[in-house]
Amino acid sequence: MSEPRQHFDVLVLGGGPAGMAAATVAAESGVEVAIVDDNQALGGQIWRGSSEDGHYQERNRWEARLRAAQVRLLCGYRVVDQPEAGVLLAESGEKYCELRGQKLIVATGARERFLPFPGWTLPNVMGAGGLQAMVKCGLPIGGKRVVVAGTGPLLLAVAAYLAKQGAAVVLVSEQASWGRLAGFAAGLAAFPQKMWQGLGLKRELAGIPFAANSWPLEAHGDSSVEAVTVSRAGNPETVACDYVACGFHLVPNVELPLLLGCQLDGAYVRVDEWQQTTVKGVYCAGEPTGIGGVELALIEGQIAGWSAAGQVAEARKFFPARSKAQRFRRLLDRTFRLRPELKDLPRPETLICRCEDVPYRRLRQHGSWRAAKLHTRCGMGPCQGRVCGPATEFLLDWKAESVRPPIFPARLMNLARYSREKKEAVEGFKPELKK
Repeated sequence: MSEPRQHFDVLVLGGGPAGMAAATVAAESGVEVAIVDDNQALGGQIWRGSSEDGHYQERNRWEARLRAAQVRLLCGYRVVDQPEAGVLLAESGEKYCELRGQKLIVATGARERFLPFPGWTLPNVMGAGGLQAMVKCGLPIGGKRVVVAGTGPLLLAVAAYLAKQGAAVVLVSEQASWGRLAGFAAGLAAFPQKMWQGLGLKRELAGIPFAANSWPLEAHGDSSVEAVTVSRAGNPETVACDYVACGFHLVPNVELPLLLGCQLDGAYVRVDEWQQTTVKGVYCAGEPTGIGGVELALIEGQIAGWSAAGQVAEARKFFPARSKAQRFRRLLDRTFRLRPELKDLPRPETLICRCEDVPYRRLRQHGSWRAAKLHTRCGMGPCQGRVCGPATEFLLDWKAESVRPPIFPARLMNLARYSREKKEAVEGFKPELKK
């Protein structure tokens, strides 16, 4: 089943903070705007769920503005392909629709980085943000022993949230050194709001063991994880637990920008001062341009929204705030840069590609991502390299050479229907005459 073709002045791809801000200000300027997101509700991963604290009150304020501006919501749709220039194919179950935007704003957010270690495929070993999302959706965590491990501010936020929900957080294991963390704390003096947030997390985590210079070495268990061995200042220590919530900072979701032809600067989408990418009429905001948190995402979203709507004077007003927020982003990058010792985490038999069951020893026989895909099918499973790709980039210094559509698993039925309907529209429908 196909939905009617839809055309908008500005089409925003992603419903997190950056996408919500971009869609709101563009619509408030008077242009017709739609926002597409594969979740059933706006907010992205960072604003998932509901709460009465200030964090979610900000989301509620943006959502109220967005709805008042009459932004068209296309929730539950996932963009899977760009079959031709200016056309996006979005899918929702058995339905699909053809979307066009005179201007596009990409705000696809980020995902957790996973680094494989022995036992990481055991049940109840999962991403830190992933466990938090599951608890928000109803997973009972009360009384469960949880080890939170990896790197980045997300670890503390997840640990605090789980503790509030009744979990027994038995350890927070951070790979960054005490020296880097001290430098980070000193750097927060330039960002008072961030400093107060950090102090609040410190109070909430009072009494919970915290270890710097620490990372997981191996998860143990039969039917699910029962314990995890971590390195603490070079010494192994085994901690009993029911869950391991593990994430090594974030990876930008750049598959869609790459599909659209946007160029990257390193791992991030290249943009100019107006948040416009190297493709004219395509803008990008939020984590795909650099991992900087909600504040930077909201600022970049507003600049992109005003710019796409042609209101450059309004966009320029946010330049100073963006410069300051980008300094915080650089502080994050310096503090939580992955240490080289983590390259030694996997053993030869450790699975790197979970979708296709490819162990580390098979990947080390090849010299590039492309060669590994051809010989082992690494990256060719349902996740399309979203987990093993960043892992091999760190472990083996590989880069993915290209992105091929569909960028998410899609129904062949929908792809075939689109091709057939497009052919009929171009050639004209001519029913076969009976002889």
